[in-house]
Amino acid sequence: MRLLRNFTAAVIAILLCFELFAQDRTTPQETQSETVDLAKSVQLFPNPAIEFVHIRVDRLNSADVKLTLHNIIGNQVAVETDIVDEHELRVKVKDLATGYYLIAVRDEKLNFRGTYKFLKR
Repeated sequence: MRLLRNFTAAVIAILLCFELFAQDRTTPQETQSETVDLAKSVQLFPNPAIEFVHIRVDRLNSADVKLTLHNIIGNQVAVETDIVDEHELRVKVKDLATGYYLIAVRDEKLNFRGTYKFLKR
C-alpha cells in the first residue's frame, strides 16, 4: 500500500512538471503573436508626406508612446510631435529635407517596439 502511494505521488509530481513545462513553452509564442498583432495595428499616413505624418496606434495609448525620427542613415532628427487623440499622434515633417525617414515607435508599458518607413516629399 505504501509503495502504491509513493508511486502515485511520483506520477502526480511528473505530470505537474510536464504541465508547468508546457505552460512555459506556450507563453513566448503567445507573446510573440501579440507583438506581431501590435505591430500590424500601427498605421502611418499619408505616405509620402508633405507637411505631417499621422501615426495611428489602435491598440496602444498615444500618451504612453514615445517616437523618435531618424534619417535614412540612422541619425536622429528633432521634430515636433502632437497627440491628436487617444490613439493618434502627428509629427510635423514640413521642414525636413526630401527623402526617406524612419519612425521608431516604443511603448515601454506593453514592451512594444516597431520601426516604420515613410517618404517626405
